[in-house]
Amino acid sequence: MIVIPVYNAILLPGIHLYFKKKEFRQTSGRDAVADEPVTFLYEKELQNRDSLTADNFYPVGAEGVIEEIGENDYVTLRVDRRITVERVTIEEDKTMRIASAVRKDTDDLPEEEERQIFEKLRRALVTFVDSKEWGAIVRPYIVQWENVAEILSSLSSWLLLTNEEKYSFLAEDSARIRMHQMEKALYEFLEMSKLTGEAQDEQEEDYHRMVRESAIRRQLDYLQDQLDEMHPEDVSDIRMLKMKIKESGMNDEARKEAEHVLKRIEQEGTQSQEYGMLYDYLDFVTGLSWKKEPARRISLTRAEKILDEDHFGLKKVKSRILQQIAVMDLNKKQSGSIILFVGAPGTGKTSIGQSIARALGRQYVRVSLGGVRDEADIRGHRRTYLGAMAGRIMEGIRRSGVSNPVMVLDEVDKLSSSYNGDPASALLEVLDPEQNFSFTDHYMNVPYDLSDVFFICTANTLDTIPEPLLNRMEVINFPGYTATDKFEIAKQYLLPKARKAMGIKETQLTVGDESIRKIIADFTAESGVRGLKKRMETLCRAAAVEIVKNKGKGLDVKPEDLRKFLDMKPIRHDQALKKKAPGVVTGLAWTSAGGEILYIETILMKGSGRITVTGQLGDVMKESAQIALSLVKSMFPEKGRIFKDNDIHIHIPEGAVPKDGPSAGITLTTALASLITGRAVSPEYAMTGEVSLRGVVMPIGGLPEKLMAAVRAGVKKVLIPEENTEDLEDVADEVKNKLEIIPVRDVREVLVLTRVMTKARASKNEPTEENSSGRKKDGGTSALKPKEKKKTTAKQGKTKPAE
Repeated sequence: MIVIPVYNAILLPGIHLYFKKKEFRQTSGRDAVADEPVTFLYEKELQNRDSLTADNFYPVGAEGVIEEIGENDYVTLRVDRRITVERVTIEEDKTMRIASAVRKDTDDLPEEEERQIFEKLRRALVTFVDSKEWGAIVRPYIVQWENVAEILSSLSSWLLLTNEEKYSFLAEDSARIRMHQMEKALYEFLEMSKLTGEAQDEQEEDYHRMVRESAIRRQLDYLQDQLDEMHPEDVSDIRMLKMKIKESGMNDEARKEAEHVLKRIEQEGTQSQEYGMLYDYLDFVTGLSWKKEPARRISLTRAEKILDEDHFGLKKVKSRILQQIAVMDLNKKQSGSIILFVGAPGTGKTSIGQSIARALGRQYVRVSLGGVRDEADIRGHRRTYLGAMAGRIMEGIRRSGVSNPVMVLDEVDKLSSSYNGDPASALLEVLDPEQNFSFTDHYMNVPYDLSDVFFICTANTLDTIPEPLLNRMEVINFPGYTATDKFEIAKQYLLPKARKAMGIKETQLTVGDESIRKIIADFTAESGVRGLKKRMETLCRAAAVEIVKNKGKGLDVKPEDLRKFLDMKPIRHDQALKKKAPGVVTGLAWTSAGGEILYIETILMKGSGRITVTGQLGDVMKESAQIALSLVKSMFPEKGRIFKDNDIHIHIPEGAVPKDGPSAGITLTTALASLITGRAVSPEYAMTGEVSLRGVVMPIGGLPEKLMAAVRAGVKKVLIPEENTEDLEDVADEVKNKLEIIPVRDVREVLVLTRVMTKARASKNEPTEENSSGRKKDGGTSALKPKEKKKTTAKQGKTKPAE
């Protein structure tokens, strides 16, 4: 038996196939012999006969016979019946053996109905060809056709049907369904050819209209595919979105949603009111990077070098960052805590994120959260709303173009809640490693894996960050810069950068060390270097004018020239008092911009024992004032008449600046004790610490910033809570060398050291042999050196300095 593979042809019982003798020999592997049986196997993909395998064929084929071998070089084959191919065996010589069974049709189409369909189709074809110039040539062939299968087979090469669609005619068992399939294909062919055919009755008209639309859509798709292949740069929007979805690497859920939206676009068309919204959605989700980035080898030495190049100092911060990088390198993935950088403005919290990204070889993206009040800014808007858009997190991912950027969430302490929800709560899922592998933005409505993102948060203070959010992050404090640090930063980084930005060559502008130090001392007032950066830029701009006027001549800026070049008066810093007076004591405060000194001022006036507290104090400091007053009354009972016959006014300048926080207790107590005893406290003393009703001095926070403020103000001695001595290891040696730091446990020690109270009186006031903090009386204490191990301190309060 001869076996002939067939591809992309109509193969049905009752039709004839025609081969050239040479083509027949190549296809079958032998010469044609009249009346010899032939088996037709339908190929899934077009293959050379030598490359065919048993899996290359569909399960339904056909059998026939070689009917005629013509003298005009053609072989005519007749197809008699369909078969079910049970087994195909291909021998080594490429001979094929077939095991098959006859596949019977389901005879559910009456012959009369079949004949009517055939006659109707043939008339339609005759009508069509009669309207053409070449119709007279084709008409005799149409008249000779005896069934629909012959029509379909004869027109096979002109039908825009795929190989699978042509095979479906052969595979269909139902004669009625197969007839309807053939009828539909032929009418589509006619409608695609003429597009103006008219139906003979109303039912046919409706039917043809439907078929015509189907034909047009099929033709458009076909033509569009051809155009896209010819001009890839002019690909249609829908085609482009299809390609993007296919190449995006989305997870199954995201792909399903994207394909659903794309189907809506195709159905509704570009004129739909929702087209713009649906297109924007697909453009966004296909613009995300869904593919997991491969783990990279991280050089710890290179990372350390980059951090040192970009930032001066910050040794503890850099050490913690290198620990995180080392862990990531060992695990070959993002791991570890979410880092929260806390410190004054201008200390390098945000810019160090860029250095980390460069060290890791990753993309950097910054998301500003300052002033965000709407939860949708984090999670996105639902697409049902007009103007809906994705949240800032996913928008940042899209801008980065990768799935594992270094993302800096700036100013998380500036988040606020409103009737639109709580953005800080929305961040909980983003920053929780146990949840963010399936973060769902409301706009996208499908999960996205954020577990590979390196999140870095920044804040000026911890006070306004909700506790659940704070628990998900590891706090790394950014201490303020000392004057020496600022000098090196200005000389190595800020001045060269400002010079380059203004187009000034290094030889054209010289700023001496003394000039830089004067700028730091007299024209800046901050813990960071943001203000110093502005001063350097102002100086370079002013110098640029002089250089241009002098035709490029070099300029050397002296300290006495700074007032003119910076166009501002030197900043007045609070300095230690020159003269001492009873009731006035210097305190230390922590602010979001660094440390400041505060003067506690008290005064007695004739009255009835009324207490007045001014200076925009918060509730905590007002309570500290009440505790201080009660302590002084208990320690100086003989002064009771003074409290009864006089009013006391407590004031903390500047009056327009709000102040609050648990660190002014011993300062208030000392000021009141100094007032009623008339013993002035030396201006060389400054102090910080909260006090209890037992007189115990309790720990505070922000010690490094407070001590730097003391140095800047010219203070010589600082009293701190003894429990804060371990925090001295965080204080720069430059600061500690300029101060005598005296730890205290009890407020009586403070009064003895400041000479407001005598040792004998302090001893008399002790309730037992040991004071309330458990240490034996010694009438005072000496300055201590910082211990080796750091101890966690209570969260400091906040005060805002005057502008």
